[in-house]
Formats: sequence, C-alpha cells, structure tokens
Amino acid sequence: MPILALLCLFSTVVHLLSSLFITTAKTPPPYTPTDYFLLNCGSSSNSTSLDGRHWEGDSNSKFSPCDIQSTSSSSNTSKLDPSLSQVPYMTARIFDRQSKFTYSFPVSPGPKFLRLYFYPTSCANYDKTKSFFAVTANDFTLLSNFSASLSITSSTNPSTAYLVKEFIVDVQKNQNLNVTFIPSPSSYAFINGIEVVSMPSKLYISNQDMSPATFVNAYDSPFYINNPFAFETLYRLNVGGKDVSNINDTGMFRSWSQDEDYIFGKAFGTMPHRSNATIKYTEDTPPYTAPEIIYTSSRTMGKNPNINLQYNLTWIFPVDVGFLYLVRLHFCETQLEVTLENQRVFRIFIYNQTAEEKMDVIHWSGGNGSPVYRDYIVLVPGKSQAKQGLWLALQPNRDVIPKPDYADAILNGVEIFKLNQSDGNLAGPNPEPPMVCLSSTSLEPEKKTTPKNNLSPIMIAVGIPIGALVAILIYICLLVHDHCRRKRAHEQGTGLSKSSLVPFSKMQRLIDKNILTLPLEHCRYFSIVEIKAATDNFNHRLVIGAGGVGNMYKGYIDGGSTAVAIKQMKPSSKQGTCQFWTEINMLSMLRHVNLVALIGYCDDQDEMILVYEYVARGTLRSHLYGTVNSALSWKQRVQICIDTAHGLNYLHTSANDPIIHSNVKSTNILLDERMLAKVSHFGLSKLDSIRMSKIHFNNVVTGGFGYVDPEYYRMQKLTEKSDVYSFGVVLFEVLCARPALMPSLPKEQVNLAQWARKCYNDGNLDQIIDPCLRGEIESECLHKFGEIADSCTRDHGIERPTMRDVVEALQFALQIQENAEKNINNRHMVETKENVPTQHITVTQLHAQLS
Repeated sequence: MPILALLCLFSTVVHLLSSLFITTAKTPPPYTPTDYFLLNCGSSSNSTSLDGRHWEGDSNSKFSPCDIQSTSSSSNTSKLDPSLSQVPYMTARIFDRQSKFTYSFPVSPGPKFLRLYFYPTSCANYDKTKSFFAVTANDFTLLSNFSASLSITSSTNPSTAYLVKEFIVDVQKNQNLNVTFIPSPSSYAFINGIEVVSMPSKLYISNQDMSPATFVNAYDSPFYINNPFAFETLYRLNVGGKDVSNINDTGMFRSWSQDEDYIFGKAFGTMPHRSNATIKYTEDTPPYTAPEIIYTSSRTMGKNPNINLQYNLTWIFPVDVGFLYLVRLHFCETQLEVTLENQRVFRIFIYNQTAEEKMDVIHWSGGNGSPVYRDYIVLVPGKSQAKQGLWLALQPNRDVIPKPDYADAILNGVEIFKLNQSDGNLAGPNPEPPMVCLSSTSLEPEKKTTPKNNLSPIMIAVGIPIGALVAILIYICLLVHDHCRRKRAHEQGTGLSKSSLVPFSKMQRLIDKNILTLPLEHCRYFSIVEIKAATDNFNHRLVIGAGGVGNMYKGYIDGGSTAVAIKQMKPSSKQGTCQFWTEINMLSMLRHVNLVALIGYCDDQDEMILVYEYVARGTLRSHLYGTVNSALSWKQRVQICIDTAHGLNYLHTSANDPIIHSNVKSTNILLDERMLAKVSHFGLSKLDSIRMSKIHFNNVVTGGFGYVDPEYYRMQKLTEKSDVYSFGVVLFEVLCARPALMPSLPKEQVNLAQWARKCYNDGNLDQIIDPCLRGEIESECLHKFGEIADSCTRDHGIERPTMRDVVEALQFALQIQENAEKNINNRHMVETKENVPTQHITVTQLHAQLS
C-alpha cells in the first residue's frame, strides 16, 4: 500500500507539473506592451499579486515625487475583504494636504491604459466617507470631487468592495504621463494601485487616415477621433459568455464581464458557444482586438422566427448625460449553419436611433469564423445629474430582398467608452446618481418586463415620491395639452373621434420631445386623419422626396386650397425625436421670407410628421447637378446666394437667441416658383444663449460631408462662423463645375473648398467654373465672388466674415455684374445706333461684337 500510495502521489505530481508547463508555455499574447508599469501605492517593497503580476512599491519608486515621504503618508488595511488580493489593496497612499501630488511615468507617445485601484476603508484618523478628490492625467480631468466610498455604495452591485477605474489617455511626443491627485477642501485623497499599459496606437481611434466611426445622431456625418484624446471605459462585456480575467486578455490586461445584468427584461435569447471554432483574425481585425473566447461565445435570439419577430434583443447601459460615447460591437459567425451572406441580417439601434439598417456579419467579416467589429459614436445630450439609459437593441430585418434565411440577430461583445468633452473633462457627477428617464420607443416589444436592478432602499425611498410628483405634474400638463389639441381640432372643424392623450406609460417619449416648452400658439396641430386626407393616405404617387429620415409628400390642406410639403419620419429614423422637436421649436419662433415656413406638425398615433409650406422648384442642388431643370444663369445664382445669406444672417442676428443652422448645404436650400431661395432643414440647429462667442458641443460634429467647418472638427467649437464656412462651400458649389468632371483633378480629391480655394489663390478660378457659365461672368465679378467664397472657407473662424458682411459683399458682386452688363449694352446700342430693346446676351458675346 505505501508503494501504491507513492506511485499515485508521483502520478499526481507529474500531472500537476505537466499542467503547469502547459499553462506557462502557452502561446504568447498577440500584443506585448512597450510601456507596462504596476505601482503598489503605500508600499515600500516589491510584491506579486494573485494573478502573478509583479508590482513595484511607490515609496522609493522613480515614478513618485522625491518628497513623497513629507507630502503623503502610507496606510495598511486592517481588514481586507476575502475576495481581494493583498496586492495592491492591502496598502494605500494618502494625500491629506491641500496640494497636488503627481506620479510621473516616462512613456512612449501614443494611447495608454491607465487603471486606478481603490479600496476605501476607514483607518486611524481617516474616515472613508470624508474622502473627496480630483484626478487629472496631463490635460484631462478624469475624476472630480470623487468619492470611492460613495461610488461603491451607489453601485448596482452592492457586494463589490473595491473599484477599478480604467481610462485611455493619449500621450503626446516628449510628454510623460503625469497622474495628479488633488484633495477637495477639508478632505483627503488616496490610491491603492496604479497600472499603466500601452496599446496599439489605432486600437480605439479613427483618425483621418482610417475609416470614420458612424455617428448615429447624424448618420451622414463622418466622425473622427483626433489626438489628443481621453476615454473612460464604462463597459466591456463578453456577450453570452463568462467573465474573462485580465491575464486572459490579448496582452493589455483588459477584463471582460458577463452581459446578463444589462439585458432588458427577460429576453435573454440563446447563447450558442463553439469552443472548438477556429477564429480567423484579419488585418482589419488583428488578434489583439479581443480574445478568441469573445468570438466563440455569443448571444442570439433563438430558433423560432415567429418569436424573434415579436421582440428585440436589448441591453441597457446607464451613462452620464452631456457626453459622447464610443460603442464598439464585436461580431463573429461561428454557427455552422451561417456561412453565406444574406442568411442572417438584422438592424442595430443605439440610443433609440438606427445605427445599422442591414447588419450582415458574413458580409462585413468575409466568412464564418472571421471576427469583425463596428464602431459607433452617440451623443447622450442633457444637463441633469441623473444617469440615462443608453439602449442597444438588435432586431431581425426581413425586408431584405431576397429574404434572409433566418429571422435572427447575433452579438459577441460590447465595449462602451465615454469621450472627453472639449475642455478635456471626463468626470461625471459624484456620487453616481441612479438611472432615470429610460426612454424606450416603439422599437421595443409592446409587453415589457421591468429590467433587473439593485437600487438601494434609500434610493427607492427618495426616488418614488419625487418621481410620482414629477409624473403627476407632467400628466396634468399633458391633459391641458390634449384639451387644447381637441379644442383646436373642434374649432377647425376636423374633430377628433377620441382623446388623443398618449397613455401614461408613454409620457417619457413626450418629455424627450420637449413638448411642454413648445410654442403651440405659433404652430398648427394636425391630427393623423387630416394628414391622411391631405396625402391620400400617404399615396406613393405624391412622394416628392425620400431619404433616411422618411418620405416627403406633396399634400393639400384646407379643403384642397393650400399645397403643402408633408414630411413623415420613420419610427426608426436616424434623425429621431430630438431633431423632430428641435425643428418644430426652431421654426415656430422664426418667420422670414428666406426661411422655409413650418405650418404645423402631427404626433398622433406615434407618428412624427412635419407640415411645411410647399416650395415648388425643389433644392438648389437639383438645379446645379440635375438634368431635369434648366441651368441657372449667373445672376440667378448670385441672387440665390444673397437670399440664402439673408436667411442665415436672420438666424444669427435677429432671433431672441442666435441660432446656428449647422447643416448648411445645397440640398437644404429650396427654390420657390419665383426662384426665391429658402433655407430649410433645422433638425440639427443649435440655440446660442451666450452669444456664441465660445460654445462647445462635446465633439458633436454634425452637418453634411464636405461642408463641415474644419475648426469645428478640430476644436469641437460650434459658432456662427461654422455656418459661414458651410455657406462658403455652397458659394464654390454654385460657381464651379463638379470636381468629378474636371480632368485635371485627381480622383481621390473630394474636398471642393480646398480645391477651389487653391485655384482661386493660383489665379485659375476661371478655369474651373461650371461650363454652363462660360463667358457669362464679368471678370471683376468673378474675382469678387471668389474672394467672398475664399474668405468664408478660411481654416480659422476669426478670419471669416459675418453673414451680414457676406450679404453686403454678394450684393456688391451682383452690382458689379449688372453694371458691366449695363455698360456693355449701352456701348452696343451707341455703336449700332438702334433704338430697340437689346436681347439678353452674354458678356463674351458682347465683347466679341464690339471688337
């Protein structure tokens, strides 16, 4: 028996050793960081954490300030939570003086993971609830008046005893990564551990050399993340899979959590998992993007198409308002039955807006087993202290032709990052408030269940009475609003068959629309019955325009006596309710001959419909580039520009609060039957309550591609001069031939403003004008017009004129043209001695006759 026991023990030892060898000799991670520092704060010696990583004590570290002993103190935790490793949580560095304390890490240029470890405990002379402080990293504010203790207390996971804050900070050339702790007045700061890890330079950014991210708030506007920048990691989920520890990441020590706590209701779907699937990374999705386990596990909707078509696979993520967020979604088809394009196609909704209409993972990745990710930027607007729900929903798309094989959707992983504001701030409110005002839409199933939550009793006790009071007040307002609507309908003779009051459960949607501040006295309300009558029940023969937002119909109201343009927005419109109500609020306050007039609106039966004056001749762009309309003469074009400038100048100077249009382009300038120009499309407009000298919109770059102010891109600062830049592009568009028609222009050239400005400054502007205008423009007028367009499109807003100056300059240019034509006509009449009216003739033709 002893011999047998020894043999068994020997066998066990051999097995353990072989397992150890396999573990330690595994394939190295796909990324090895160039900068990798682990600092155990409050410790005087080096030590190893439970995950096998080696930490340096900060007491004598080269990363610590030389006066660390006199400006701070160290503390040992008397009682450590059994779930934690002693390193780095057993010791802490405490800063109790009202001054800054900075760790400095010499790192290479590029983005770095910065992880801050907090384990708040009370010890001698230090009450954990009295710790409030700020943390900065170079020029970025990461935390402000932060309390680790309160953050943990208000966490949705009350069992958590520690906190890890992860940031991504871009370090410029010849910079160190300086991490500074600043105690609040009469308080102290502390830190248990600091981790710095470099990453591939283009892992999470999309600069001008890369494909832009999709900006879901303004779908047609590209979004680039330029240096320098900072992110805060909010969520990193292995969807449908288990937790993935930091040492099982791809070399950057990221932790991946399960996704179940964030799923809406009980619609968990299914979790197919193929652990033996071969993941084929690509150049676009390199091996360090995410571990293989992220792509071998997934969450889908299930096998039954009838059930799948009745609900959305939905997650809710509480986030701070007033910030931009980068949402990265990871996909990989590993199920054996999905190997071809058009087998599984689905829609993606983010923050109740359409981010992807036809997501086909095989199409984007190239095949089964090949991973792919998609990046989306979303703005969560607002100024409240409460968190808001960032909804992510997947919905099968069966409208594709031919119809996909499966009514299903799939997701493998999610990463969500908060982006810094224009002043470098990343800090949200502290303590983190509970999430309120979750705004679901018709994208969600009719029968919903309450999502899981772990709100504390105090939060519930405080939130319920406050929420009830707010709800009662809102509902009273809605009752008044409903009464006014029905009264108005009765006075107009249209009538409403029943109360149009939206059910109490849908009040949040009305709150999102700002309906309570709408100046209804200036805006007519239409019932859906009236709208259907005006459009012959949305007859497709009456469609006069279509786009991602929805269809535009020509309709007739007031017994058929008045023609109107009726825009019906899709329920899943990329523009969304925010822009819908922005346009109503803007146009209800504005009345100008060069602005499209809003007659009314309809939000009956969950419709979003706007009713405008009918502008007969369509968009300026259709006259410049289309083949149906006759070419515009030069004087017509200049007058159209003057009209448009008048409209924009009115927005900037004449309203109670100056308004920035922020989406000026030739498709948003309409022409009526007299060729009078009218500015339209105010869904992206911004109010300026502080005279717009300096206003920031947190990287929210909106507007059409090619028209957007480069200073707006660089500085995220939106001013009236941003409209001036866009209008300058329109001026060049009115004058010049399309770049694609110019044989001398490189095919990759897409920036009309840069191209035309170069031609103007080189003295070659006359060589790129629209062929329809050849010989029609007087040379001095051409030079003046080019000068105006050039000044409007300067790189720096301070160098651009105001719209008032532009109006006067354009009027002067038109006067130059008219004077030249008048002088030439007079000379022609004298020389021919014919006292008869002269027909219209071009400048070149007149010069030819006179010579």
